[in-house]
Amino acid sequence: MTLYVDADACPVKAEAERVAQRHGVAMKLVSNGGLRPSASPLVEVVIVPEGPDVADMWIAERAGPGDVVITADIPLAARCVENGARVLKHDGQALSAANIGNILATRDLMADLRAANPFMQGGGRAFSKADRSRFLEALEREMRMAKGAK
Repeated sequence: MTLYVDADACPVKAEAERVAQRHGVAMKLVSNGGLRPSASPLVEVVIVPEGPDVADMWIAERAGPGDVVITADIPLAARCVENGARVLKHDGQALSAANIGNILATRDLMADLRAANPFMQGGGRAFSKADRSRFLEALEREMRMAKGAK
């Protein structure tokens, strides 16, 4: 079992590390640079080459059944779900075979709408303490379920 974190712009790296430590699970922080190494022997910082979706491809090629992936990237989440991994967004939303199709379709629709209307303002709401709390609860649940699936 491995906890993979799509670490570029991830607001919950420290929280994920605490949960991985508590469960004694290896954690891979995957990024194209700029991350400080962790003092924990369970945490590996993986630096991938610069380029579009290189970190995503690295994670998707490795994550599978029994693994947990943390990402806000919906296409990466879809690939990981397809490979059998458990996937969480930073706000604690679980992505699964039951909901990833609709989430991917909504993402694509919104991208099309933004492309058609250059004045359409995008952007989500600020990341809150409640999001962080939901994430911690969800990650704890997913880790227990992933351990039980092995």
